[in-house]
Amino acid sequence: MTLFHFTGIKGSGMSSLAQLLHDSAYTIQGSDVEKYFFTEDPLHERNITVLPFNEDNIQQGMKVIAGNAFKDDHPELKRAEELGLEVTRYHDFLGSYMEQFTSVGVTGTHGKTSTTGLLSHVLGGFAPTSYLIGDGTGKGVEDTEYFVFEACEYKRHFLAYHPDYAIMTNIDFDHPDYFTSLDDILDAFEQMANQVKKALIACGDDENLQRLQSRVPIVYYGLDSSNDFYATNIEKNRVGCSFDVFIRNEFYYRFTIPLTGDHAIKNALGVITLCHYENVPATIVNERFATFSGVKRRFSVSEFEGRVIVDDYAHHPTEIRATMDSARQKYPDREVIAIFQPHTFTRTAALLEQFADSLAEADQVYLCDIFGSAREQEGNLTIVDLINKVPNSRYLKMDDMSDLASHQNAVLLFMGAGDIQQYLKQFKSTITNEETA
Repeated sequence: MTLFHFTGIKGSGMSSLAQLLHDSAYTIQGSDVEKYFFTEDPLHERNITVLPFNEDNIQQGMKVIAGNAFKDDHPELKRAEELGLEVTRYHDFLGSYMEQFTSVGVTGTHGKTSTTGLLSHVLGGFAPTSYLIGDGTGKGVEDTEYFVFEACEYKRHFLAYHPDYAIMTNIDFDHPDYFTSLDDILDAFEQMANQVKKALIACGDDENLQRLQSRVPIVYYGLDSSNDFYATNIEKNRVGCSFDVFIRNEFYYRFTIPLTGDHAIKNALGVITLCHYENVPATIVNERFATFSGVKRRFSVSEFEGRVIVDDYAHHPTEIRATMDSARQKYPDREVIAIFQPHTFTRTAALLEQFADSLAEADQVYLCDIFGSAREQEGNLTIVDLINKVPNSRYLKMDDMSDLASHQNAVLLFMGAGDIQQYLKQFKSTITNEETA
Protein backbone atom coordinates (compact mmCIF):
# COMPACT_ATOMS: atom_id res chain seq x y z
CA MET A 1 0.00 0.00 0.00
CA THR A 2 1.36 3.42 -1.01
CA LEU A 3 2.14 5.82 1.84
CA PHE A 4 1.02 9.39 1.19
CA HIS A 5 3.03 12.14 2.90
CA PHE A 6 1.35 15.56 3.22
CA THR A 7 3.74 18.51 3.43
CA GLY A 8 1.65 21.14 5.24
CA ILE A 9 -1.01 18.75 6.56
CA LYS A 10 -2.60 21.31 8.92
CA GLY A 11 -3.78 23.51 6.02
CA SER A 12 -7.58 23.49 5.86
CA GLY A 13 -7.74 21.82 2.44
CA MET A 14 -4.79 19.53 3.14
CA SER A 15 -6.24 18.32 6.44
CA SER A 16 -9.59 17.62 4.76
CA LEU A 17 -7.93 15.67 1.94
CA ALA A 18 -5.80 13.65 4.38
CA GLN A 19 -8.95 12.67 6.31
CA LEU A 20 -10.76 11.71 3.10
CA LEU A 21 -7.92 9.49 1.85
CA HIS A 22 -7.47 7.91 5.30
CA ASP A 23 -11.19 7.06 5.40
CA SER A 24 -10.81 5.57 1.91
CA ALA A 25 -8.23 3.05 3.28
CA TYR A 26 -5.03 4.84 2.19
CA THR A 27 -2.04 5.12 4.55
CA ILE A 28 -1.42 8.76 5.49
CA GLN A 29 1.16 10.78 7.40
CA GLY A 30 2.05 14.46 7.26
CA SER A 31 4.15 17.30 8.60
CA ASP A 32 3.70 20.94 9.52
CA VAL A 33 4.75 23.67 11.95
CA GLU A 34 4.36 22.75 15.61
CA LYS A 35 1.91 25.59 16.35
CA TYR A 36 -1.63 24.32 17.09
CA PHE A 37 -4.37 24.74 14.47
CA PHE A 38 -7.97 23.52 14.93
CA THR A 39 -7.65 21.67 11.60
CA GLU A 40 -5.36 19.09 13.24
CA ASP A 41 -7.99 17.76 15.67
CA PRO A 42 -9.66 15.40 13.12
CA LEU A 43 -6.20 14.11 12.13
CA HIS A 44 -5.39 13.14 15.73
CA GLU A 45 -8.84 11.55 16.12
CA ARG A 46 -7.96 9.25 13.20
CA ASN A 47 -4.46 8.56 14.62
CA ILE A 48 -2.85 10.08 11.52
CA THR A 49 0.84 10.76 12.25
CA VAL A 50 1.62 14.51 12.26
CA LEU A 51 5.35 15.31 12.38
CA PRO A 52 7.33 18.56 12.59
CA PHE A 53 8.77 19.63 9.23
CA ASN A 54 11.98 17.71 8.53
CA GLU A 55 13.52 16.51 5.29
CA ASP A 56 14.11 13.12 6.95
CA ASN A 57 10.31 12.62 6.96
CA ILE A 58 10.61 11.88 3.24
CA GLN A 59 11.45 8.24 2.47
CA GLN A 60 11.67 6.02 -0.60
CA GLY A 61 8.36 4.71 -1.93
CA MET A 62 6.22 7.62 -0.70
CA LYS A 63 3.90 9.81 -2.74
CA VAL A 64 4.16 13.42 -1.60
CA ILE A 65 1.23 15.85 -1.66
CA ALA A 66 2.40 19.44 -1.19
CA GLY A 67 0.32 22.27 0.25
CA ASN A 68 -0.02 25.30 -2.01
CA ALA A 69 1.59 27.57 0.60
CA PHE A 70 4.98 25.87 0.24
CA LYS A 71 7.48 26.61 -2.52
CA ASP A 72 9.48 24.01 -4.41
CA ASP A 73 12.58 24.88 -2.35
CA HIS A 74 10.99 23.62 0.89
CA PRO A 75 13.47 21.09 2.43
CA GLU A 76 10.95 18.22 2.29
CA LEU A 77 10.08 18.89 -1.34
CA LYS A 78 13.74 19.19 -2.30
CA ARG A 79 14.41 15.89 -0.55
CA ALA A 80 11.54 14.26 -2.46
CA GLU A 81 13.01 15.53 -5.72
CA GLU A 82 16.44 14.11 -4.81
CA LEU A 83 14.85 10.70 -4.19
CA GLY A 84 12.95 10.87 -7.48
CA LEU A 85 9.56 10.74 -5.75
CA GLU A 86 6.29 11.87 -7.25
CA VAL A 87 5.30 15.28 -5.79
CA THR A 88 1.77 16.52 -6.52
CA ARG A 89 0.32 19.87 -5.52
CA TYR A 90 -2.89 19.73 -3.50
CA HIS A 91 -5.15 21.14 -6.21
CA ASP A 92 -3.62 18.97 -8.96
CA PHE A 93 -4.12 15.80 -6.89
CA LEU A 94 -7.71 16.74 -6.18
CA GLY A 95 -8.37 17.49 -9.85
CA SER A 96 -7.43 13.96 -10.90
CA TYR A 97 -8.94 12.23 -7.83
CA MET A 98 -12.48 13.52 -8.45
CA GLU A 99 -12.67 12.08 -11.97
CA GLN A 100 -13.95 8.74 -10.63
CA PHE A 101 -17.13 10.22 -9.09
CA THR A 102 -20.03 12.55 -9.91
CA SER A 103 -18.30 15.69 -8.70
CA VAL A 104 -19.76 18.98 -7.47
CA GLY A 105 -17.44 21.93 -6.91
CA VAL A 106 -18.72 24.75 -4.71
CA THR A 107 -17.07 28.08 -5.38
CA GLY A 108 -17.64 31.81 -4.98
CA THR A 109 -16.05 34.62 -2.98
CA HIS A 110 -18.29 33.98 0.05
CA GLY A 111 -20.39 31.09 1.33
CA LYS A 112 -18.30 28.25 -0.11
CA THR A 113 -17.71 26.41 3.15
CA SER A 114 -21.28 26.70 4.45
CA THR A 115 -22.75 25.57 1.12
CA THR A 116 -20.28 22.68 0.73
CA GLY A 117 -21.12 21.48 4.24
CA LEU A 118 -24.86 21.70 3.64
CA LEU A 119 -24.69 19.99 0.23
CA SER A 120 -22.53 17.11 1.44
CA HIS A 121 -24.89 16.54 4.38
CA VAL A 122 -27.99 16.54 2.16
CA LEU A 123 -26.55 14.34 -0.62
CA GLY A 124 -25.20 11.94 2.01
CA GLY A 125 -28.80 11.10 2.92
CA PHE A 126 -29.50 10.05 -0.66
CA ALA A 127 -26.35 8.22 -1.85
CA PRO A 128 -22.79 7.52 -0.62
CA THR A 129 -21.05 10.91 -0.64
CA SER A 130 -17.41 11.80 0.06
CA TYR A 131 -16.60 15.43 0.74
CA LEU A 132 -13.88 17.96 1.32
CA ILE A 133 -14.81 21.16 3.17
CA GLY A 134 -12.65 24.24 3.68
CA ASP A 135 -13.20 24.25 7.44
CA GLY A 136 -10.69 21.41 7.72
CA THR A 137 -13.26 18.60 7.46
CA GLY A 138 -13.06 15.70 5.01
CA LYS A 139 -14.66 12.30 4.78
CA GLY A 140 -14.33 9.34 2.44
CA VAL A 141 -17.04 6.67 2.28
CA GLU A 142 -17.18 3.26 0.65
CA ASP A 143 -18.74 2.98 -2.81
CA THR A 144 -18.83 6.75 -3.16
CA GLU A 145 -21.14 8.06 -5.87
CA TYR A 146 -20.87 11.81 -5.21
CA PHE A 147 -17.80 13.86 -4.43
CA VAL A 148 -18.56 17.34 -3.04
CA PHE A 149 -15.66 19.74 -2.61
CA GLU A 150 -14.88 23.37 -1.93
CA ALA A 151 -13.09 25.02 -4.85
CA CYS A 152 -11.00 28.07 -3.94
CA GLU A 153 -10.42 30.80 -6.50
CA TYR A 154 -7.21 32.12 -4.91
CA LYS A 155 -4.34 32.09 -7.43
CA ARG A 156 -6.79 30.39 -9.83
CA HIS A 157 -6.20 27.08 -8.04
CA PHE A 158 -9.71 25.94 -8.95
CA LEU A 159 -8.69 25.76 -12.61
CA ALA A 160 -7.13 22.36 -11.78
CA TYR A 161 -10.70 21.04 -11.51
CA HIS A 162 -13.17 19.84 -14.19
CA PRO A 163 -16.25 18.96 -12.10
CA ASP A 164 -19.55 17.63 -13.39
CA TYR A 165 -21.36 20.51 -11.68
CA ALA A 166 -20.32 23.78 -10.08
CA ILE A 167 -22.35 25.85 -7.63
CA MET A 168 -21.25 29.51 -7.71
CA THR A 169 -22.49 31.55 -4.75
CA ASN A 170 -21.26 35.05 -5.72
CA ILE A 171 -18.35 37.02 -7.17
CA ASP A 172 -16.83 39.88 -5.19
CA PHE A 173 -13.47 41.62 -5.17
CA ASP A 174 -11.11 39.87 -2.75
CA HIS A 175 -7.53 38.56 -2.50
CA PRO A 176 -6.07 41.90 -3.67
CA ASP A 177 -2.57 40.47 -3.15
CA TYR A 178 -3.21 38.31 -6.23
CA PHE A 179 -6.18 39.56 -8.25
CA THR A 180 -5.66 42.95 -9.86
CA SER A 181 -9.33 43.92 -10.27
CA LEU A 182 -12.90 42.65 -10.28
CA ASP A 183 -12.49 41.96 -14.01
CA ASP A 184 -9.49 39.74 -13.22
CA ILE A 185 -11.64 37.73 -10.78
CA LEU A 186 -14.49 37.53 -13.31
CA ASP A 187 -12.03 36.17 -15.87
CA ALA A 188 -10.97 33.41 -13.43
CA PHE A 189 -14.60 32.42 -12.72
CA GLU A 190 -15.41 32.47 -16.44
CA GLN A 191 -12.53 30.07 -17.07
CA MET A 192 -13.83 27.84 -14.26
CA ALA A 193 -17.36 27.97 -15.70
CA ASN A 194 -16.04 26.66 -19.01
CA GLN A 195 -14.47 23.63 -17.32
CA VAL A 196 -17.78 22.38 -15.90
CA LYS A 197 -19.12 19.29 -17.69
CA LYS A 198 -22.90 19.16 -17.03
CA ALA A 199 -24.39 22.35 -15.57
CA LEU A 200 -23.46 25.53 -13.72
CA ILE A 201 -25.71 26.47 -10.80
CA ALA A 202 -25.31 30.16 -10.00
CA CYS A 203 -26.92 32.72 -7.69
CA GLY A 204 -28.81 34.98 -10.08
CA ASP A 205 -29.19 37.69 -7.42
CA ASP A 206 -25.48 38.38 -7.91
CA GLU A 207 -25.04 40.74 -10.87
CA ASN A 208 -21.46 39.61 -11.44
CA LEU A 209 -22.56 35.99 -11.86
CA GLN A 210 -25.15 37.20 -14.39
CA ARG A 211 -22.23 38.31 -16.59
CA LEU A 212 -20.79 34.80 -16.94
CA GLN A 213 -20.83 32.90 -20.23
CA SER A 214 -20.59 29.11 -20.24
CA ARG A 215 -20.64 26.20 -22.66
CA VAL A 216 -22.98 24.27 -20.34
CA PRO A 217 -26.45 25.38 -19.18
CA ILE A 218 -26.47 27.99 -16.40
CA VAL A 219 -29.32 27.51 -13.91
CA TYR A 220 -29.96 30.53 -11.70
CA TYR A 221 -31.28 30.49 -8.13
CA GLY A 222 -32.04 33.29 -5.70
CA LEU A 223 -34.66 35.40 -3.94
CA ASP A 224 -35.69 37.32 -7.05
CA SER A 225 -38.56 35.77 -9.03
CA SER A 226 -36.60 36.18 -12.29
CA ASN A 227 -34.44 33.19 -11.27
CA ASP A 228 -35.09 29.62 -12.47
CA PHE A 229 -35.33 28.49 -8.81
CA TYR A 230 -36.51 31.13 -6.36
CA ALA A 231 -37.72 31.39 -2.77
CA THR A 232 -40.85 33.26 -1.76
CA ASN A 233 -43.30 33.42 1.18
CA ILE A 234 -40.27 33.54 3.47
CA GLU A 235 -40.88 33.25 7.22
CA LYS A 236 -38.03 33.89 9.66
CA ASN A 237 -37.77 33.26 13.37
CA ARG A 238 -35.00 32.84 15.92
CA VAL A 239 -34.23 29.25 14.94
CA GLY A 240 -34.38 29.39 11.16
CA CYS A 241 -36.29 30.12 7.96
CA SER A 242 -39.14 28.53 6.01
CA PHE A 243 -39.84 29.31 2.36
CA ASP A 244 -41.64 28.13 -0.75
CA VAL A 245 -39.48 27.22 -3.74
CA PHE A 246 -40.80 27.83 -7.24
CA ILE A 247 -39.15 26.34 -10.33
CA ARG A 248 -39.73 28.58 -13.35
CA ASN A 249 -42.83 30.03 -11.67
CA GLU A 250 -44.31 26.66 -10.70
CA PHE A 251 -44.58 25.71 -7.00
CA TYR A 252 -42.16 22.91 -6.05
CA TYR A 253 -41.97 22.44 -2.26
CA ARG A 254 -41.84 24.31 1.06
CA PHE A 255 -38.50 23.93 2.85
CA THR A 256 -37.31 24.76 6.37
CA ILE A 257 -33.67 25.35 7.32
CA PRO A 258 -32.25 25.62 10.87
CA LEU A 259 -30.11 28.58 9.72
CA THR A 260 -30.60 32.35 9.85
CA GLY A 261 -30.04 35.15 7.34
CA ASP A 262 -30.85 35.67 3.66
CA HIS A 263 -27.44 34.30 2.69
CA ALA A 264 -28.39 30.97 4.30
CA ILE A 265 -31.60 30.80 2.24
CA LYS A 266 -29.59 31.41 -0.93
CA ASN A 267 -27.05 28.72 -0.01
CA ALA A 268 -29.93 26.30 0.57
CA LEU A 269 -31.41 27.21 -2.82
CA GLY A 270 -28.13 26.28 -4.50
CA VAL A 271 -28.31 22.88 -2.79
CA ILE A 272 -32.00 22.43 -3.71
CA THR A 273 -31.23 23.23 -7.37
CA LEU A 274 -28.37 20.73 -7.59
CA CYS A 275 -30.46 18.04 -5.88
CA HIS A 276 -33.37 18.62 -8.26
CA TYR A 277 -31.04 18.08 -11.21
CA GLU A 278 -29.81 14.82 -9.67
CA ASN A 279 -33.38 13.65 -8.90
CA VAL A 280 -33.02 13.77 -5.12
CA PRO A 281 -36.58 13.87 -3.70
CA ALA A 282 -37.56 17.15 -2.03
CA THR A 283 -38.69 15.19 1.06
CA ILE A 284 -35.15 13.84 1.56
CA VAL A 285 -33.63 17.31 1.05
CA ASN A 286 -35.94 18.84 3.65
CA GLU A 287 -35.35 15.99 6.14
CA ARG A 288 -31.58 16.44 5.81
CA PHE A 289 -31.84 20.22 6.24
CA ALA A 290 -33.47 19.59 9.64
CA THR A 291 -30.45 17.63 10.92
CA PHE A 292 -27.70 19.94 9.61
CA SER A 293 -25.58 21.21 12.50
CA GLY A 294 -23.42 23.69 10.57
CA VAL A 295 -19.70 23.84 9.78
CA LYS A 296 -16.74 24.92 11.87
CA ARG A 297 -16.22 28.62 12.48
CA ARG A 298 -19.32 29.66 10.52
CA PHE A 299 -21.63 31.28 13.08
CA SER A 300 -20.54 28.79 15.75
CA VAL A 301 -22.56 29.71 18.83
CA SER A 302 -21.78 29.10 22.50
CA GLU A 303 -23.29 30.55 25.68
CA PHE A 304 -20.89 31.81 28.31
CA GLU A 305 -21.76 33.52 31.60
CA GLY A 306 -25.00 35.02 30.24
CA ARG A 307 -23.45 36.13 26.97
CA VAL A 308 -23.89 34.63 23.50
CA ILE A 309 -20.50 34.16 21.85
CA VAL A 310 -20.25 33.62 18.10
CA ASP A 311 -17.03 32.43 16.47
CA ASP A 312 -17.07 33.24 12.76
CA TYR A 313 -14.57 33.20 9.90
CA ALA A 314 -16.00 36.42 8.38
CA HIS A 315 -13.06 38.40 6.97
CA HIS A 316 -14.66 40.40 4.13
CA PRO A 317 -17.26 43.22 4.41
CA THR A 318 -19.94 41.12 2.68
CA GLU A 319 -19.37 38.28 5.17
CA ILE A 320 -19.46 40.66 8.15
CA ARG A 321 -22.89 41.89 6.98
CA ALA A 322 -24.14 38.30 6.62
CA THR A 323 -22.96 37.43 10.15
CA MET A 324 -24.66 40.54 11.57
CA ASP A 325 -27.84 39.67 9.64
CA SER A 326 -27.88 36.22 11.25
CA ALA A 327 -27.26 37.68 14.71
CA ARG A 328 -30.10 40.21 14.39
CA GLN A 329 -32.53 37.50 13.27
CA LYS A 330 -31.50 34.98 15.94
CA TYR A 331 -31.15 37.45 18.84
CA PRO A 332 -33.43 40.41 18.06
CA ASP A 333 -33.55 41.65 21.67
CA ARG A 334 -29.81 41.67 22.38
CA GLU A 335 -27.06 44.18 21.85
CA VAL A 336 -24.76 43.08 18.98
CA ILE A 337 -21.03 43.62 19.60
CA ALA A 338 -18.55 43.15 16.76
CA ILE A 339 -15.00 42.07 17.63
CA PHE A 340 -13.08 42.07 14.38
CA GLN A 341 -9.51 41.25 13.42
CA PRO A 342 -8.73 42.27 9.81
CA HIS A 343 -6.91 39.58 7.82
CA THR A 344 -4.01 40.80 5.62
CA PHE A 345 -2.85 44.36 5.10
CA THR A 346 -3.61 44.23 1.37
CA ARG A 347 -7.28 43.29 1.90
CA THR A 348 -7.70 45.87 4.68
CA ALA A 349 -6.22 48.64 2.52
CA ALA A 350 -8.23 47.70 -0.58
CA LEU A 351 -11.57 47.44 1.27
CA LEU A 352 -11.11 49.96 4.10
CA GLU A 353 -14.29 51.97 3.37
CA GLN A 354 -16.39 48.82 2.90
CA PHE A 355 -15.09 47.38 6.19
CA ALA A 356 -16.03 50.61 7.96
CA ASP A 357 -19.55 50.61 6.47
CA SER A 358 -20.26 46.96 7.34
CA LEU A 359 -18.93 47.21 10.91
CA ALA A 360 -20.94 50.38 11.57
CA GLU A 361 -24.08 48.19 11.64
CA ALA A 362 -23.05 46.77 15.06
CA ASP A 363 -24.06 48.45 18.32
CA GLN A 364 -20.43 48.56 19.45
CA VAL A 365 -17.21 47.63 17.65
CA TYR A 366 -13.87 46.41 19.04
CA LEU A 367 -10.99 46.19 16.57
CA CYS A 368 -7.84 44.06 16.92
CA ASP A 369 -4.46 44.55 15.27
CA ILE A 370 -4.32 43.50 11.61
CA PHE A 371 -3.29 39.87 11.13
CA GLY A 372 -0.65 40.00 8.42
CA SER A 373 0.15 37.28 5.93
CA ALA A 374 3.60 35.86 5.27
CA ARG A 375 3.07 36.71 1.60
CA GLU A 376 2.86 40.51 2.02
CA GLN A 377 4.62 43.60 3.35
CA GLU A 378 3.03 45.50 6.23
CA GLY A 379 3.25 48.98 4.71
CA ASN A 380 2.07 52.01 6.72
CA LEU A 381 -1.48 50.83 7.42
CA THR A 382 -2.47 50.08 11.03
CA ILE A 383 -5.73 49.25 12.79
CA VAL A 384 -5.98 52.94 13.77
CA ASP A 385 -6.85 53.73 10.12
CA LEU A 386 -9.95 51.58 10.45
CA ILE A 387 -10.81 52.75 13.97
CA ASN A 388 -10.87 56.34 12.68
CA LYS A 389 -13.52 55.39 10.11
CA VAL A 390 -15.84 53.33 12.34
CA PRO A 391 -18.02 55.30 14.77
CA ASN A 392 -18.42 53.70 18.18
CA SER A 393 -15.25 51.60 17.75
CA ARG A 394 -12.40 50.93 20.16
CA TYR A 395 -9.03 49.24 20.04
CA LEU A 396 -8.99 45.83 21.74
CA LYS A 397 -5.75 44.74 23.37
CA MET A 398 -5.18 41.07 24.14
CA ASP A 399 -4.21 41.88 27.73
CA ASP A 400 -7.15 44.20 28.50
CA MET A 401 -10.66 42.81 27.98
CA SER A 402 -12.34 44.87 30.71
CA ASP A 403 -14.42 47.09 28.36
CA LEU A 404 -15.58 44.10 26.36
CA ALA A 405 -16.44 42.21 29.54
CA SER A 406 -18.81 45.02 30.57
CA HIS A 407 -21.33 43.93 27.92
CA GLN A 408 -23.41 41.58 30.05
CA ASN A 409 -26.41 40.44 28.00
CA ALA A 410 -24.94 40.84 24.53
CA VAL A 411 -24.19 38.83 21.40
CA LEU A 412 -20.42 38.97 20.90
CA LEU A 413 -19.34 38.32 17.30
CA PHE A 414 -15.67 37.31 17.17
CA MET A 415 -14.86 37.61 13.45
CA GLY A 416 -11.70 37.05 11.43
CA ALA A 417 -9.51 34.61 9.53
CA GLY A 418 -6.33 35.11 11.58
CA ASP A 419 -5.95 34.23 15.26
CA ILE A 420 -9.12 35.93 16.53
CA GLN A 421 -9.75 32.78 18.55
CA GLN A 422 -6.86 33.79 20.81
CA TYR A 423 -8.82 36.93 21.71
CA LEU A 424 -11.92 34.78 22.29
CA LYS A 425 -9.95 32.49 24.58
CA GLN A 426 -8.52 35.45 26.51
CA PHE A 427 -12.00 36.98 26.84
CA LYS A 428 -13.40 33.79 28.36
CA SER A 429 -10.47 33.64 30.75
CA THR A 430 -11.08 37.26 31.81
CA ILE A 431 -14.78 36.63 32.44
CA THR A 432 -14.04 33.47 34.42
CA ASN A 433 -11.54 35.32 36.62
CA GLU A 434 -14.02 38.16 37.24
CA GLU A 435 -16.78 35.71 38.18
CA THR A 436 -14.57 33.92 40.68
CA ALA A 437 -12.91 37.04 42.08
